[in-house]
Amino acid sequence: MYALLAVLLLALAALLWWWSLRQRAELGLPEGQVLYSDTGVERRVEQPLFDEALGLIGRPDYLIQGADGLVPVEVKSGRTPRTPHQSHVYQLAAYCALVARTFRQRPAYGIIRYPERSFRVEFTSALEAQLLSLLDAMRAGVARGELHRSHEVAARCASCGYRQVCTERIH
Repeated sequence: MYALLAVLLLALAALLWWWSLRQRAELGLPEGQVLYSDTGVERRVEQPLFDEALGLIGRPDYLIQGADGLVPVEVKSGRTPRTPHQSHVYQLAAYCALVARTFRQRPAYGIIRYPERSFRVEFTSALEAQLLSLLDAMRAGVARGELHRSHEVAARCASCGYRQVCTERIH
């Protein structure tokens, strides 16, 4: 009787382990420990990452400690593009920069996960330089009062967190 129960429990443990590996592979997450998740599913969300010098604050959907070091993962909904959207690449680069400055450990790469595919984005010096240049351009635009919305999609405008204060919202 006890032997049968032990076998059943071992089989259940093996099934759960297999299922977790399959889920991780489907999500496109690297092997390693999930340090935190901003999806609201796993556990309480940690404080956002912040760097005053960059003027950035944010939190990737997942932060994983793997064999390659820290890996930020950003999960996107909607259609899966052939290549990652440039805005998503810069968002991930910002998370990589925040991770590097917060944990003093530069990520080699980050992952953008779309519903049907994940993209590994190398956090190169060139990408970091592009990010810093973009941030400088954004700050300069704000200082001149010349920043404008960059989309014409009414649904995106309607769900924007800045809609109430935006003077360029789509009506």
